[in-house]
Amino acid sequence: MTTETKRLIRVRTEKGAVFKRHGFGTKPQLSDSWRKPRGQHNKQREQKKAKGNLPKPGFGSPIAVRGMHPSGFFEVLVFTEKDLENLDVKTQAIRISAGVGARKRKALQEKAAASGIKILNARVIKERVAEEKPAEPAKEAAKAKKDAKENPAKKSASKVTSSKKKGTEEKKPVKSAPSKAKPAAKETEKKAEKAEKPKAKESAKAPAKKPAAKEAEKKPATAAKKSPAEKTAPKKKSSSGVKKNE
Repeated sequence: MTTETKRLIRVRTEKGAVFKRHGFGTKPQLSDSWRKPRGQHNKQREQKKAKGNLPKPGFGSPIAVRGMHPSGFFEVLVFTEKDLENLDVKTQAIRISAGVGARKRKALQEKAAASGIKILNARVIKERVAEEKPAEPAKEAAKAKKDAKENPAKKSASKVTSSKKKGTEEKKPVKSAPSKAKPAAKETEKKAEKAEKPKAKESAKAPAKKPAAKEAEKKPATAAKKSPAEKTAPKKKSSSGVKKNE
């Protein structure tokens, strides 16, 4: 870039008038895009002080640098690799479109760098590393089928083992449910045992009785002690003829 172009670019920035529509700061629904004021009493149309400039001759940039990028190149929008052909490397620079994907952008950037064309919006593209995902059950089943087709010996061995497992499962004894109905003989035996238990307890608590022979020996001894006069003496009667209580 020559010194003259640098000076003209500087002049362009110093002029740099910005034209905004009237009332864009007071009403939020209005944007700052330029609209010509047409009101009869509009202060901007009448060019009152501090109401904003109107576009007039003299605000434009120098013709030599009009539409030029601040870097000193004229922009060319690029979509494909064909757009890179017939470009002037000294005065033109490319801008890759935002709709271009990472794979095509990488190819465009490599070709432009090889041909010496300036890229205004170059990016560093990172290569994605493919992460190993865990195998899905459907895929595992497909792999097992393929292996079985390739190695029939393994398949036959797996069938034998599966048949053995099934045989062992079939041979397992089935536990029969315990019958709730008890036989009548067992019930009678239990009742007899219950009746005997309280009798045994009562006999253990009661004192031991003396034999009948000893009681018989004691009775005649007491009878012999009584005097014969008491036995022979008759009972006296009361004068009133009423028997006294003995």
